[in-house]
Amino acid sequence: QVQLVESGGGLVQAGGSLRLSCAASGRTFSRSTMGWFRQAPGKERAFVAAINWSGGSTFYTDSVRGRFTIFRDNAKNTVYLQMNSLKPEDTAVYYCAADLSGPRSIPSSDQSRYAYWGQGTQVTVSS
Repeated sequence: QVQLVESGGGLVQAGGSLRLSCAASGRTFSRSTMGWFRQAPGKERAFVAAINWSGGSTFYTDSVRGRFTIFRDNAKNTVYLQMNSLKPEDTAVYYCAADLSGPRSIPSSDQSRYAYWGQGTQVTVSS
């Protein structure tokens, strides 16, 4: 079992920054691929970024590449999403998720590969 708890959301003006954190319980975190997803009002949940177990491989959706950075600290069982140059269209509930299929798993946007999900944290970007 893995429990994921997100934090760091809030209200920010366009152009500002936020750092989201996702704290994970369980000994399997260091071998897990982790992902961030978001769900805007009235829209389906969508992929944002993912990172492999070591942090050596990352993957981003086009709309955030160059603005967002995903990274992890396995010693702290935590994955982060640094969000810079935020835009109103980034407003959403952000979820972290864990893919426990093993260290050979590559970062993916496929939501079906992520077995565990957090409760989400709200990010609101005002114009």
